[in-house]
Amino acid sequence: MTYDAKTPEDYISQVPEERQDALKKLRKTINDNLPKGFKECINYNMIGYVVPHDIYPDGYHCDPKLPLPFMSFASQKNSINFYHSGIYANPELHDWFVKEYPKHCKRKLDMGKSCVRFKKIDEIPYELIAELVKKMSVEQWITIYESALKKK
Repeated sequence: MTYDAKTPEDYISQVPEERQDALKKLRKTINDNLPKGFKECINYNMIGYVVPHDIYPDGYHCDPKLPLPFMSFASQKNSINFYHSGIYANPELHDWFVKEYPKHCKRKLDMGKSCVRFKKIDEIPYELIAELVKKMSVEQWITIYESALKKK
């Protein structure tokens, strides 16, 4: 589902009512644990967390006018999806998350490269997401991102 929102509050107000509380709680979980330097915004029609241009002036290599993306979440047709670039880019972080997930959730992990899909919104592991959010600083993300660019 795509929402035409200008702010995170606007985004949440547009999703189906039965998902709004879960999105509010997910947003609060992220914001309460977000390392200094990341900025919340609407990015790619989702609630996103980016490295702003005042910290990383080069921006995103695909479109330097955009800030460097890091994390986001969205209400999709069949799930709430949580995207975390660090899981994709850092094998140790990925392995930690995969190992910890069953300790927080009864359901099998439904995960793509950087996307975790939550089909049962009452089973979103907020505590695990809080831990994950704390694990990577802006500086660490920039270092990993630039290292990946050099390999291309």
